[in-house]
Amino acid sequence: MTIRRVTSPSVPEPPPERWSNCLVCDGIAYVSGMTATSLGTEALAKLDEYEQTKVIFDKIKGMLEAAGGTMADVTMVQIYVTNIKNNTKVWKARAEYFKGNFPTSTLVQVAALATPETTVEINAIAHIGKGPR
Repeated sequence: MTIRRVTSPSVPEPPPERWSNCLVCDGIAYVSGMTATSLGTEALAKLDEYEQTKVIFDKIKGMLEAAGGTMADVTMVQIYVTNIKNNTKVWKARAEYFKGNFPTSTLVQVAALATPETTVEINAIAHIGKGPR
């Protein structure tokens, strides 16, 4: 088993020795929970859930492309929101990134996120180079 850390210029790296944004192990990419932040790691809290979700999926897309994959390789997403009543905004944005066989999903409401100023956090698993789903 080999584990490869993936970085992308489009996604801010966490402080040293905290976590990895993306690890690839035996062709499976594990993307850490992403929130809507700028490259300077400033929270984009003024964005609504639709816009935050788009920023997050763009970050996930950047990580997967750096790993050699695409959004079509995603098999699972886990979505955390601070207000479940705004879930239609999240689903709307999600539908813009996935077609065909949609990834499996979890959507749950939580009390707070790692970046407290944001309202959406998403992590993903993708099977890189495994062919079309």
